Amino acid sequence: MMTTQLTPVRTLLLACGLAFGLTSGLAAQIAVRAATIHTVSGETIENGVVVVRGGKIAAVGPAAEIAIPDGFEILEARILTPGLVDARSVVGLAGIYNRNQDQDQIERSDPVQPELRALDAYNRNERLVAWLRSFGITTVNTGHAPAALVPGRAMVVKTRVASLAETVLKEDSMVLATLGDSARGAGGKSPGTPAKMMAMLRQNLLEAADYARKREDADESKRPPRDLGKDALARVLSRELPLTITAHRDRDILAALRLAEEFGFDLVLDGASEIGLCLEKVKTAGIPVIIHPPMARTNGERENASFETPAKLAEAGILFAFQSGYESYVPKTRVVLYEAAIACAYGCSFADALGSITLG
Repeated sequence: MMTTQLTPVRTLLLACGLAFGLTSGLAAQIAVRAATIHTVSGETIENGVVVVRGGKIAAVGPAAEIAIPDGFEILEARILTPGLVDARSVVGLAGIYNRNQDQDQIERSDPVQPELRALDAYNRNERLVAWLRSFGITTVNTGHAPAALVPGRAMVVKTRVASLAETVLKEDSMVLATLGDSARGAGGKSPGTPAKMMAMLRQNLLEAADYARKREDADESKRPPRDLGKDALARVLSRELPLTITAHRDRDILAALRLAEEFGFDLVLDGASEIGLCLEKVKTAGIPVIIHPPMARTNGERENASFETPAKLAEAGILFAFQSGYESYVPKTRVVLYEAAIACAYGCSFADALGSITLG
């Protein structure tokens, strides 16, 4: 058996979920001995062992109870956690060089494009994917940036080195929408105001509902031709996919809640810088939140963002997760490990912070 002592940084960041590149990916046959294992879904284990067989966890428990099979590579770590999850990203569409040729997270030809799939633009070999993996982030919900009213759809992928088929967990995870300044059309194009944004969303949802009904007509001659955009919104209305709405202002958060109540779809709030002003309404509605990165720049719509918001969400019992989000400057992605750490420093418990980038 070969024992590998990890560097101090790696001991804190090792993600046991799929042995992210310390071994040969899906063929991994390893055991990790750790002074502390934070299982998140159960009790913390001191002096524990995790056995990974074929890239999947086969056993977890105290070292005295878990036998390490012969021939397994053994890694030593001080702290071990599950693989970390980035709940909202553009990585794989946005590239590390910040040049036109690697910036595919924004399509500006139309304000409403739910037909755009992240899968068709995702680059599994993008260096940003490997960069996140180096911090223990094994799973990413990535897609189009919140720079249009309906910029497209998101997908869930593993950051491991493997074929596309082996990395994609969910080809479509959610339809993305935006209420706020980044959805305003440039040069006088629609939508130019919050009222126009809401009117356009309502109109597109109404048309999708009508389209879905007609597609079910018993008389095939009366069925409209396939429309990829309406298909995607129809999946929102049937609750097959949630509609994730990026909204930072209190005004826009409340508008998103009204829209979800009106059409009966599953809503996920994204960003939510001013959620403190409408916390009870969000809690009553039972809406989960992908909170803005705590260290995101507090300007524009995020001027009232707070380091303390995650702690307030946890205290209110609102399900939330951290995200890297979208940045228009290099390195194009944040690291949720550090965002959760900052929340910890401002009142969020260790358990809630770690939970928000793993099980939550």
